Amino acid sequence: MDPQVRDNAALRRYELDVDGFTAFVRYRRTPGAIRFIHTEVPEGLAGKGVGSSLARHVLDAARAEALHVVPVCPFIAAWMKKHPEYDDLLVSAGTRAGGG
Repeated sequence: MDPQVRDNAALRRYELDVDGFTAFVRYRRTPGAIRFIHTEVPEGLAGKGVGSSLARHVLDAARAEALHVVPVCPFIAAWMKKHPEYDDLLVSAGTRAGGG
């Protein structure tokens, strides 16, 4: 996991500071699961792989905590489709991931 990414639990988001900007992934935790709600990468960081770095980090963190993932955020959902090595984290139809 990227040591520069921090979990700002008070704001319920993972954050990454780059070049004076803060990119983040907002989340909501429920027992046994984490919902990734929104990813925001400032325009000044666009195209530098910051979003991908955040996605990889938050998914690795979910795996380390044995959490199922509910990718509400379109960016995280699309990133996961391109990286099937994270498919095991997705909530299956028979798995209850908590309310939203």
